[in-house]
Amino acid sequence: MKKITSVVIIAAVALFTNVSFVQAQSAASEKTVEVGGAPMYPSKDIVTNAVNSKDHTTLVAAVKAAGLVETLQSAGPFTVFAPTNAAFELLPAGTVESLVKPENKATLTGILTYHVVAGKFSAVDIMKLIKAGNGSATVKTVAGGNLVISMRGKNVVIKDEKGGEAIVTIKDVNQSNGVIHVIDHVLMPG
Repeated sequence: MKKITSVVIIAAVALFTNVSFVQAQSAASEKTVEVGGAPMYPSKDIVTNAVNSKDHTTLVAAVKAAGLVETLQSAGPFTVFAPTNAAFELLPAGTVESLVKPENKATLTGILTYHVVAGKFSAVDIMKLIKAGNGSATVKTVAGGNLVISMRGKNVVIKDEKGGEAIVTIKDVNQSNGVIHVIDHVLMPG
C-alpha cells in the first residue's frame, strides 16, 4: 500500500511540475507589452494584468471601489483608455479620495465606464476611424457618453465632453478580453 501511495504522490508531483512548466513556458512565449514595470500578458484579462502595473494602482483601487472588477474580467471585448496614477494626481486635491467613498459609487462608476468602449479597437482600428471621419472619430463609451479621437502630430488625442484631453502614451496592450491604451489624463463625462 505504501508503494502505491508513493507512486501516486510521485506521479502527482511530476504532473503538477509539468503543468507549471508548460504554463510558465506558455507565458514566456507570449508577446507582452511592459506597463508600469510589469509585463501585460495577452492571455490574461484586463483586471488581472492591471493589478500588476505600478502605474495603475489608483485605477485598480477605483475599479474595486466601483464594483467593476467582475465586469472588466468578463468576456468583453472592451477597449479601455487607462489613466495612470500620474493622470489621477492631476485632478483637484481630494477628488480621488472623495470618489472612492461608498456614497459616490455611482459617480465613480460613471467616470470609469466613460473610459471604456465596447469592442476591441487596436491603434490601427482607431487610425482607420479617424481617417474615415476626416481627421476625427466619435466613439460611444459604455457610460453612454462620447469621446472624440483625433491626431495631433504623431499623438492620438482623446477629447472628453468637458473639453479635457488625454494623449495615448502606450498603445495596444492586448488582453484576453480586449485592449488597453494607456493615457495621461483622466477623461470626464459631460
